Amino acid sequence: MTNDQPKLSHIDDTGKARMVDVGDKPITSRGAIARGRVRVSEQLASAIRENTLAKGNLLEVARLAGIQASKKTADLIPLCHPLGLDLADVECELDGTTINIQATCKSTGRTGIEMEALTAVAVAALTVIDMGKAIDKAATIEAIRLVEKWGGRSGHFTVENQTP
Repeated sequence: MTNDQPKLSHIDDTGKARMVDVGDKPITSRGAIARGRVRVSEQLASAIRENTLAKGNLLEVARLAGIQASKKTADLIPLCHPLGLDLADVECELDGTTINIQATCKSTGRTGIEMEALTAVAVAALTVIDMGKAIDKAATIEAIRLVEKWGGRSGHFTVENQTP
């Protein structure tokens, strides 16, 4: 690692992965928004619009799966701290043959909540795949990313303010 690269907080001085000690950090209000999308066939999009899938309302089940997943992030991502969520909101919207997914998570604590928002989007997208696979085996998850975060030491971030 060169001196101009930032030190990774989850790697100790010997190179081992570790959970970061956040005990001395102040408790602050924090939030994050993540987005992603799933591209589906016209046949699956039509079934979603008409709500004719045998497994039920795909958009609503995906939304609930995302909310549930955000609450389980620490069980899925090895070095994430378990967080008490103040809010987990997931929106799933069909636009043509694209399902746009957005998750907003908020907490009051000592560490960020970005992973909870990203996990919510990822699991909502996987739920779309699961529920639609009988009709569309080629559905594709795309562009899951953090688009905004606030609170904590690193302050406010929006993807629109970043240079590529």
